[in-house]
Amino acid sequence: MAFNILDAAKSFITPDLIGKAASYLQESESSVGKAVSGLLPASLLGITQKAETGGGNMIMDLAKQAMNSGILGNLGSAFSTGGGGIPDSSPGILNSIFGDKVGSIANAIASFAGIKGSSAASLLGSIAPMVMGFLGKHATENGLSASGLSSLLSNQKSSFLNALPAGLNIGNMLGISSSAPRPAVPHVEEPKKSGSWLMPLVLGLAAVALLLYLFKGCGGGEHKEEVVMETPAPVEPAPAAPITPPARESLKVKLVDGTEIDAYKGGIEDKLVACLNDATCVAGRDQWFDFDNLNFETGSARLTAESIAQIRNIVAILKAYPAAKIKIGGYTDKVGNDADNKKLSQERADAVLAEIRKEGANAAQLVGAEGYGEELAKVAETASDEERRVDRRISVQLREK
Repeated sequence: MAFNILDAAKSFITPDLIGKAASYLQESESSVGKAVSGLLPASLLGITQKAETGGGNMIMDLAKQAMNSGILGNLGSAFSTGGGGIPDSSPGILNSIFGDKVGSIANAIASFAGIKGSSAASLLGSIAPMVMGFLGKHATENGLSASGLSSLLSNQKSSFLNALPAGLNIGNMLGISSSAPRPAVPHVEEPKKSGSWLMPLVLGLAAVALLLYLFKGCGGGEHKEEVVMETPAPVEPAPAAPITPPARESLKVKLVDGTEIDAYKGGIEDKLVACLNDATCVAGRDQWFDFDNLNFETGSARLTAESIAQIRNIVAILKAYPAAKIKIGGYTDKVGNDADNKKLSQERADAVLAEIRKEGANAAQLVGAEGYGEELAKVAETASDEERRVDRRISVQLREK
């Protein structure tokens, strides 16, 4: 049976990876899966088109670099606390494959899958390097030259095109027309809704953020390469309608000692207890869980009264799992002075640890607290307050279980 590039590439997109990406991006798993169903063939089409237009050697070099980066084995870790959402190689790869079409493609994926523009940009910045790494692995294992890899891609180009979901016209964006008949699909225009002019701007920022290693949090250092985005003619914006966050699903989390605590599906209690009950979930320095119902008074380390319920849930979990040991981590966004952010994050981490002690946790299970300030912040200082919210958090590190 002939080797099928697309099917082989799909094997790296596991349900676990989709789940991690959905949680990290705060999107539904079904929406992330839908986005990936378009991004895989789109990435292969872009790579093939570049190889066919004189870029075969460049594609081979990028593929081997992506393979050597270890992305095929580490993509899932990027979508976790302290990860980064996208690998370092993304800016160069996206610019090499898609050029000035990055924004248009991310925009199309966001509209098709019903996800945020920043989420589409992050997924594009993850899937394209993964596909490159996979091609590098296949070429290396099978002794393919640059021309051999280009030929393999060209021979399967029509299958990549036909794999694009109906209504996702990325082939047209790349200047590719199908040679095989496809079901007629009506043209889908951008939704004309209040504030829709913001989408190209958001995606423009997302693409630039890729080049600044936004999602990787590389200390804010600038990268001079610039992606040119396609933007519509300026229009007078209508007031944007307020965004109502989706309702959270409440659930009872049952602990090993029979205690039941009130929590939210996918919240810190749900995830932490799942890890404690799962023998394959390994405790250690990389095992972090974000509080999702814990807040402070503005600019201070004083916990709000509503936050105590989640603190008490953590104490209940520690009592039910006496072998567990945790550390508290504090984080801020990039707004403000570095030193002040570091100090505030340490004060907040200390305040949470103190409250956990006050509520009756065993001191032997508490390793300590550390404030990281804006060191691991991923969202640009110029982003909206809502977008920067993800960087302002307190997390629990499961050190032992």
